[in-house]
Amino acid sequence: MKFWFGITLWKRILGMLVLGIAFGSLAGEAATSIDWIGQLFIRLIRMIVVPLVFVTLVSGVIAMGDPRRLGSLGVKTLGLYMGTTAVAITIGLTMATLIQPGVGVDLAGAVPKDIAAAQSLEDRLLGIIPLNPIRALADAEMLAIIFFALLFGTGILVTGKPAKSLADIFDAASEVMLKVTHLVMEVAPFGVFALIAGVVGTGGIEQLFTVLPLAGAMISACIIHVLLTHGFIIKYVLKLPAIRFFQGVRGAQLVAFSTSSSSGTLPVTIAVAEDNLGIKPAVASSVLPLGATINMDGSGIYVGILAVFSAQVLGIPLGITEYLLIALSATLVSIGTAAVPSASLFLLAAVLGVLDIDAAQTAIIVGFVFPFDRPLDMIRTVVNVTGDLSVGTAVAKWEGEFDEEVFRAPPAD
Repeated sequence: MKFWFGITLWKRILGMLVLGIAFGSLAGEAATSIDWIGQLFIRLIRMIVVPLVFVTLVSGVIAMGDPRRLGSLGVKTLGLYMGTTAVAITIGLTMATLIQPGVGVDLAGAVPKDIAAAQSLEDRLLGIIPLNPIRALADAEMLAIIFFALLFGTGILVTGKPAKSLADIFDAASEVMLKVTHLVMEVAPFGVFALIAGVVGTGGIEQLFTVLPLAGAMISACIIHVLLTHGFIIKYVLKLPAIRFFQGVRGAQLVAFSTSSSSGTLPVTIAVAEDNLGIKPAVASSVLPLGATINMDGSGIYVGILAVFSAQVLGIPLGITEYLLIALSATLVSIGTAAVPSASLFLLAAVLGVLDIDAAQTAIIVGFVFPFDRPLDMIRTVVNVTGDLSVGTAVAKWEGEFDEEVFRAPPAD
């Protein structure tokens, strides 16, 4: 036990991830027999997401000391999230145009997949304000929870001295939930082992080789975006060592890779932000939950590439107008995408609609992509979480909620 806990957490997760790949390769579909361990881990982190987001966000607002700072923080956060998503989609469209993954692809063997109708932008905006905050908490409606927590925290802040006891309760609850998060994360190596073994055992990774051009376009776009876009923000905009940033976020990246869920990774993301990057709770508890809900750089890349792929397969010519329409629609649908595995795939209809691709054709394309979507989803979730932490670091530094000594020190885990 002493030896095990003497190894930093990210190394334990990485080691078990490698062992999971090996076990899944050897055991094949029998590896799914330990899937319950992975599901147990996912249930644990989903269990703490809602209370963690709510109490830490309320506590973070109180810690700001001035409700007027919320406006400054919000503008910077939304601006960065929207800007990095637009850059991500541009990179994805460029790679799809260069690699041309849809040229020569035959969809004759694809089984159509039913897809849900895309939610309108109006419905998404209305959904931010909960009719019943308690139900929003129970249903884990993240945007509604964030809105209510911000409003509730602001109310405590404005009330002042009469609400001090309530502020102290939320401050203590925030500390407790972060401790609970660290306890749950001790299960992460075993959960990662089981989840990866199941994916590899059922052929998830190997299926990538059946669509190498499409996978290549997406993976290369993701790597370019993470290294160039977020590396540029850290090194040249914030004047911080980029290598230290990437060292600090690797624990969250590994969990994101195994769970394919930004919201499922959120407790780890917040812990990494505070422990390794020096982001103070006032920003970590507000910017990161919002990012897990609206910042979907990886999803934007994927949906954009799939739109170009679909046009190439169906022989639809693309001009500058079509590319702009794809970029705009992909940016909009990526906002508020459910932070769960394969969710972005089912938003494809909204983007393909701007190219006059009908529902039947969209269902065939989704059916073609769906069998190997999970390993690609694992990769794009890493991009999403990395973007959350990059933006969180930037906002924290600009708002004076940043401990540079912690950032520059060797990562805690």
